Amino acid sequence: MDFDLSNEQAIWKKIVHEFAEKELRPKAREVDEKEEFNWQAARKGGPIGLMGMSIPEMYGGSNVDSISNAIAMEELGWGCGSTALAFTAHNGLGTAPIALYGTEELKKKWLPIVASGKNKLGALALTEPGAGSDIQGGVITKAEKQGDEWVINGAKMWCTNAGIAEYIITLVRTDPKGGSKSLSMILVPTDSKGLTIGPAEKKMGLRGSPAHGVTYDNVRVPLGNLVGAEGRGLQQTLSTLDAGRISIGAISVGLAQAAMDAAVNYARERKAFGQAIAEFQAIQFKLSNMAMEIELARTMIYKTAWLKDQGRPYNKEAAIAKLYATEMAERVCYDAIQIHGGYGYSREYNVERMYRDARLMTIGEGTSEIQRLVIARHVLASE
Repeated sequence: MDFDLSNEQAIWKKIVHEFAEKELRPKAREVDEKEEFNWQAARKGGPIGLMGMSIPEMYGGSNVDSISNAIAMEELGWGCGSTALAFTAHNGLGTAPIALYGTEELKKKWLPIVASGKNKLGALALTEPGAGSDIQGGVITKAEKQGDEWVINGAKMWCTNAGIAEYIITLVRTDPKGGSKSLSMILVPTDSKGLTIGPAEKKMGLRGSPAHGVTYDNVRVPLGNLVGAEGRGLQQTLSTLDAGRISIGAISVGLAQAAMDAAVNYARERKAFGQAIAEFQAIQFKLSNMAMEIELARTMIYKTAWLKDQGRPYNKEAAIAKLYATEMAERVCYDAIQIHGGYGYSREYNVERMYRDARLMTIGEGTSEIQRLVIARHVLASE
């Protein structure tokens, strides 16, 4: 086994870290307080490949390998959880389905636009008001064929990037009879008549990554806007979410690393009972647990990304990596606040924002409970 990054991956890590340090970290608090997306980061991230990580080069993307994608998302998460989430929703949810399943016409028309960083982003609408984890049975937004168009009616919620998107890939029911072949993905431009994007949700954390409710009132798009094969929407969605769990886990590692860095710096500077609190065993134990858990999570994320690059099954590993990394991040951010004491509860210090940002990671792209179900099914199916 070789646990070293390749030269290309090491260089990429340095480039993205410097980008996060310069473009994300200084604005992370402002992004959170104003609840505004960091457009400058997107504009500057495009030319270095951050807006096209799932897009082939022939369509203007950088098409990085899965480990490099995980590296990037960790570094972006270290810089700003909000911006990292918007970037991963764009790359993993908003562009990957087109790159993997879309027709040549869709790829040529839409991917170069969103890969540049000069325009708006991509988005994917899955969740509905009456259904969260129940993708197969809970989707009631429907699309019907009328002539050479799809006519879409329904509603979605928690659609990340909807308000800053060029288009929304929408999971719809195309066969009213139900079953595993009843869902499809359809690309809906955000300027489509009948499409209404609601105001951004008022969230606990990740407030610079907008999430919206979306309604479809007789929205008409060409039949050619179908992404992948009709009736394959469920399978395409599950595959997309597997890959996305690597990215969410990587962002969580980045958030945890940032919280630990802040805790270490504070422990070295803060004096109590005549010495730096870093000298106390109670603080050292917290820091050692942080370091251990971050390293374990990072290693699992990289292993899962490696399996994906090898074309091997990684559904169980993605669930393990996402589950552990996201719950780990919450524990690390919690202890970072404890080390800061009362100051950790103050918005003057960044650890309280990191804690709020980390909280969503155990919910989005499959809750911790769903990950445990996925893992259990693999365990019980094994000989």
